[in-house]
Amino acid sequence: MAANMYRVGDYVYFENSSSNPYLIRRIEELNKTANGNVEAKVVCLFRRRDISGNLNTLADSNAREFEEESKQPALAEQQKHQLKHRELFLSRQFESLPATHIRGKCNVTLLNETDVLAGYLEKEDCFFYSLVFDPVQKTLLADQGEIRVGSKYQAEVPDKLAEGELDSRIQEKLETKVWDPDNQLKDPQIDQFLVVARAVGTFARALDCSSSIRQPSLHMSAAAASRDITLFHAMDTLQKNNYDLAKAMSTLVPQGGPVLCRDEMEEWSASEAMLFEEALEKYGKDFNDIRQDFLPWKSLASVVQFYYMWKTTDRYIQQKRLKAAEADSKLKQVYIPTYTKPNPNQIMVPGSKPGMNGAAGYQKGLNCESCHTAQSPQWYAWGPPNMQCRLCASCWIYWKKYGGLKTPTQLEGAARTGSESGPRSHMTRQEVQGLSPFTRNEGRAKLLAKNRQTFILQTTKLTRVARRVCQDILQPRRAARRPYASINANAVKAECMYTPPASRSTISAPLKLKASRGPPTPINRNQAIQPRVGQGLLGKRGFDSATGMPYSANGRSYTSGMRTTSQSVIKRQKVSQGEAPNPVVFVATKDTRYYGFATYSQRFTFSAFPTYRPYVP
Repeated sequence: MAANMYRVGDYVYFENSSSNPYLIRRIEELNKTANGNVEAKVVCLFRRRDISGNLNTLADSNAREFEEESKQPALAEQQKHQLKHRELFLSRQFESLPATHIRGKCNVTLLNETDVLAGYLEKEDCFFYSLVFDPVQKTLLADQGEIRVGSKYQAEVPDKLAEGELDSRIQEKLETKVWDPDNQLKDPQIDQFLVVARAVGTFARALDCSSSIRQPSLHMSAAAASRDITLFHAMDTLQKNNYDLAKAMSTLVPQGGPVLCRDEMEEWSASEAMLFEEALEKYGKDFNDIRQDFLPWKSLASVVQFYYMWKTTDRYIQQKRLKAAEADSKLKQVYIPTYTKPNPNQIMVPGSKPGMNGAAGYQKGLNCESCHTAQSPQWYAWGPPNMQCRLCASCWIYWKKYGGLKTPTQLEGAARTGSESGPRSHMTRQEVQGLSPFTRNEGRAKLLAKNRQTFILQTTKLTRVARRVCQDILQPRRAARRPYASINANAVKAECMYTPPASRSTISAPLKLKASRGPPTPINRNQAIQPRVGQGLLGKRGFDSATGMPYSANGRSYTSGMRTTSQSVIKRQKVSQGEAPNPVVFVATKDTRYYGFATYSQRFTFSAFPTYRPYVP
């Protein structure tokens, strides 16, 4: 019954996944929701597996320094490996989790020099922390609440003086005398001087403009003048004047006016006081963080002094009463029954004999990945599904509680022999799997083999030629910006296909008309349809725009029986010399086109501009 009763301040395990390790949290509040469920407001604690590799390196260096300073006994490699599972990192991150996800209690303590690290391994559910992790800034800092216990924090007590021996030390260098109880004044005289000091303080606040705004009434000014700062100033004045009342009175009221002494309660404004209360609610009594995040213009001594003065005010009493009332309305403890549902990662077939390796979908002969045992009353699936790794019952409980395996593995960055390996960040997935301890068992080579084949896409010569010939159809620039749009492959084939001539003789027959290919098919359907051949330079018209019957780009007629993208094949007609704008038509032969592709370069491109210059092949 007591084991299942959870209270505020307990460190508990939370389960957010059936296969991942437990989350370790500290209960701050227990609230009951509107539907009757109980939610726990918790403080997050992180494991080493939850932080980056750089921060793990920083934690390792901090652990080595701690071992050297505290003179810890030597540990074996396996003990060092398991000790990393016991280290946590405190944070100031809060979250709300259902109380039904609690799976048990644990013990978390702040590490100090008197602790023996090996003692944590001997206790179950025992963890420690020494660094604070910031999930937002991704930093590790030393905990400010360190308990200064150890040899370097102990005071050095000098030897006792012998009877009749005088102290040869100079007392003025060791301490400062601020009050002499054996003075010549009597107690009534001292009380009268203190009353006069309060009256001078009230008068000084009446003359000060800033104090008049903060304490507009006489009662407030008198109350402020009656604070300890005024009494300390009056007693210090008596000490400095050798308890002469006449000299002390003249020091209280010099020629320039009365001396005004104000403490931190008067120096701070109302807005600064509200900031301090907000910071105190968030950080508690962590004055360094309060000053750094909320009041950077204040000194640390000023913040501490204000806190202890603020505790004497009515404001502190009111807040204390409000917190007590809120605490009474919240739950003090909650009972969570033991979780008995089966874990989905159990792989043993119900009704099978205990200790056998037979399981649904798992090969026989597979041992535990942590302790390498072959006998266990219950097996649990662990790791990637394709690896078919599993853990025995005891190693599974260790994995859930401590977030690691009992023995170091190569997947976790350490060899089974104890030697450290290189960082996994420089290894590929195949290399990690090759170094994996899973290959120890028989038959794992087949499981590790990936059914993957390397393949490349190699274009044919016809495809490469089509990129040059059919640039107006393919529009590679536009296609690169729209990779999801389809390309009209039929139009490309129609452009590239032609019947080779029987001989290489010059074409003497008159140029025949062929079927028009029509406008190009746009890649984007919303693209406006534009004509293939527009007006040439200097306002000249193209041959097809003049006759109304377009030709192909290469000057050859279409083969019979071939259809264009938008029009049907028409009959070949002779070109009328009167209708043609140019009397001479040049048609490129097969050899010319071949040399054009073979010698395609910048020089060949530039030769097209000065048409009068002969081209030397």
